[in-house]
Amino acid sequence: MIDKVTIDRIVDSAEITEVIQEFVTLKKRGVNYLGLCPFHNEKTPSFSVSPSKGIYKCFGCGRGGNVVNFLMEHEHLSYPEALKYLARKYHIEIIEKEFTPEELQQQSERESILVTLSYAQKYFTENLFHSDEGISVGLSYFKERGFRHDTLKKFEIGYSPEKRDAFTHSALRAGYKLEFLKKAGLTIEKESLKFDRFHGRIIFPIHSLSGQVIGFGGRVLRTDAKAAKYLNSPESDIYHKSRVLYGIYQGKREIISQNKCFLVEGYTDILALHQVGIENIVASSGTALTSEQIRLIKRFTPNVTILFDGDEAGLKASLRGVDLVLEEGLNVKVVVLPDGEDPDSYSKKLSASEFKVFIDENEKDFIKFKTNLLINESRNDPVKKANLIRDIVRSVAVIPDSINRSVYLKECSILLKVDEKILYYETNKIRRKKAEQRYKNLKSFEESVIPPATRSGLTDFFEDTESQEREIIRLLLSYGNKEFLEIKEVNGDIRNISVTEFIISEISNDDLILENSVYQQIIEEFVHHFNNQIFLEQKYFINHPDNKIREISAQLLAPSYDLSKIWRKHDNYIETEEMKLKEIVPETLYAFKNKKVVEASKDLQDKLNEAQKRNDLEEIESIQEQIIFLNSLKKELSKNLGNRTII
Repeated sequence: MIDKVTIDRIVDSAEITEVIQEFVTLKKRGVNYLGLCPFHNEKTPSFSVSPSKGIYKCFGCGRGGNVVNFLMEHEHLSYPEALKYLARKYHIEIIEKEFTPEELQQQSERESILVTLSYAQKYFTENLFHSDEGISVGLSYFKERGFRHDTLKKFEIGYSPEKRDAFTHSALRAGYKLEFLKKAGLTIEKESLKFDRFHGRIIFPIHSLSGQVIGFGGRVLRTDAKAAKYLNSPESDIYHKSRVLYGIYQGKREIISQNKCFLVEGYTDILALHQVGIENIVASSGTALTSEQIRLIKRFTPNVTILFDGDEAGLKASLRGVDLVLEEGLNVKVVVLPDGEDPDSYSKKLSASEFKVFIDENEKDFIKFKTNLLINESRNDPVKKANLIRDIVRSVAVIPDSINRSVYLKECSILLKVDEKILYYETNKIRRKKAEQRYKNLKSFEESVIPPATRSGLTDFFEDTESQEREIIRLLLSYGNKEFLEIKEVNGDIRNISVTEFIISEISNDDLILENSVYQQIIEEFVHHFNNQIFLEQKYFINHPDNKIREISAQLLAPSYDLSKIWRKHDNYIETEEMKLKEIVPETLYAFKNKKVVEASKDLQDKLNEAQKRNDLEEIESIQEQIIFLNSLKKELSKNLGNRTII
């Protein structure tokens, strides 16, 4: 496999005009080149090549892409074959090798930190298995806990010596810079002293989805009341604790295969369950579960089973965090271990087959489990029962899928012995209140950052949803990193926001999904990289490994798409499109949301007609409430869209 650094070098070296001219006669036209398309018969040239953007586009047949795309299409080559063709042409040697200390100094800061973290992992693992201290302290601890060597090596577990500067001294001697040792969270410098963050601890490397080491967790073994039992790498450009899950790299294949993910709390829980053959498992590493972590699981499966320790007080506290998982649309089940047990300890008391049987026999749907648990607690106390009903309704209300909510409410009404209509009413009330608050926040944000002149005179620029989605992606690709609005923070500070931040916040806050799967994939990549504070450039998508993304990126960045339809409407060609982003970007998003609201209203009206035919009073009431809310949204959008009547 060709590494990313080499791919980037090949693509950066390849001059698209030079390559294509080997197959097509091109003539310079302004800043671009024009020729007869090699992919279809034509008499008038419509095949355009843009050297500045590194793309080609035929306005006759629609073919487009980057230099790699062209070779794949024209010469019928695979992606690696096209890269190797270019490597030979530009005399680039394709060799995979580790960085030397000299090469390390030439890398970007991010790459340098990653390489430093990789060195640290190898150092720690080597110490655990081959140093006297590592064997006598670290390995003996794992042996007492029942962990095999193959399990430890699978997760690249290590040991950091007790000597306070042992690792730092070794890394500096090997040529690694102190600057990156500190930025990687491995070395702490105070005045003239430099010492290891993780000294005297067993080390759990934390891997990214692709297997890169991005951080560490360290457990102290000595008895020291002042020392924290567990210590994690500090937050950095590489490591964000709230966005990673321990074990995701080792478990993702089985999660996909089993279409289920087990969720536990600690590092050793992961190791123990892998050892008994349960590999579709991740851990939150002792922190409260975050939305980013849940979405990471959702990329691989919608089904999550949470293993709770057998501690009643801890169990009740943990239940409150599960609503976040439900809110992301996942199907949640729970398994409660016997009193005083955790996944690590209990898995060692049973054989591998017995533990799996225990999981299968004790797996319960979360809503049913929570309902039964709280019923037993409330007994015959009316006040406690009323609070219980509210608690259950709050959990059901966050579930995004209406069918799942309906099923749960029906079952809960039986278990709680409460009229189903009451549960429906309370659930809808919670959801309406939340939606109204979210819309108020959105409206307040829009009014604070978007001038009134922007929200006027908009007509229907887009014929269909495809056109709207296409325009949103074009704006992201063309101006994603461009800062175009100022907002006032709660503390009074003024902050600039980019086109990317504005668009993904608008789409994410309203849980909007683009119908075109390729556009949706591009949005998801923008969201993922933005959450990791990585700002994507055009060439990222122009040179994307996915052929469809490369083609669409080339098409949207081609000259014919240089002008926004909204901007054309103002008929003001003195200002550039980039100068008008403060008007163009919000109006594009409003038009998209408007269409979504209109479509949802029509669907609800159809459902209302059907419910009226069946004389289903309960469903009629529920649908009418939703229609009322959508009508309020229409009214607000109408103001933003220039007081047009929305039908």
